[in-house]
Amino acid sequence: MTVDAHHHVWDLSVRDQDWIRGPGLTPLRRNFTLADLAPEAAAAGVDRTVLVQTVTVPEETPELLALAHEQDEREEREERHGPAAGRGLIAGVVGWTDLTRPDVAEELARLRALPGGRRLKGVRHQVQGEADPEWLLRPDVRRGLAAVADAGLVYDLVVLPHQLPACAGAARALPGLTFVLDHAGKPPVASGSLDPWARDLRTLAALPNTVCKLSGLVTEADPASWTVEDLRPYADTVLEAFGPGRLMYGSDWPVSTLAADYGEVLAAAHELTEGLSGPERTEVFEGTAVRVYGL
Repeated sequence: MTVDAHHHVWDLSVRDQDWIRGPGLTPLRRNFTLADLAPEAAAAGVDRTVLVQTVTVPEETPELLALAHEQDEREEREERHGPAAGRGLIAGVVGWTDLTRPDVAEELARLRALPGGRRLKGVRHQVQGEADPEWLLRPDVRRGLAAVADAGLVYDLVVLPHQLPACAGAARALPGLTFVLDHAGKPPVASGSLDPWARDLRTLAALPNTVCKLSGLVTEADPASWTVEDLRPYADTVLEAFGPGRLMYGSDWPVSTLAADYGEVLAAAHELTEGLSGPERTEVFEGTAVRVYGL
């Protein structure tokens, strides 16, 4: 079976997703729920997922944990009355909290004590939106990252290529924290350029406490005309840099629907990793995520 290590859900009646702006993003301006994802995941052979935050507001993470709690309670009820219909999709949650708050350690403990809190596996922040390219190296942010490590959580990096050097600096300064690079650091697939992205990615990958997601590439390419061969140089680079044991598959659904449906994104990832051995492919599509997130 397959683990999808990166997807989202949102309900626009609960909260606007203010990052969905512009005509190119119009298809995303609707609700996307677990009920929408479940049949697509089942058809693709995906049985576990990691649900990832989308907005930097404190209310969202408890809501994501509550979704995980609801599915766990449903499974428990089914098991009491006979064999369960199936395991819930959400195996882990990557949430958000303000790393710069002085009581970040207490806030992480509060989140983990909430219903569904045992599913909290990591934290991330939209670093890609920060004007300071060295935001991750600020003393207050580093203090927050240390609290994430102390809590036994991992830290997801959603960054742009020019921020990769700061990612390496943070990972070097905090060897006890595992950093998971989302979307391979958003390489410039549409332009066909590799450096400086590839150079800086290799510098990050040289640090043993770093992991990368094979995710998000289809939307960094031309969404209307991408091919697997457009993605291959970037996938080959991350495979070479991190190796299968530090690479995990993620769909980035529903953002990925701008360029492909759920099954097409997974099929592209399979094609991009066709040169790996069976055990190596198992690492990319299951083992790395299970191990890193403690699923």
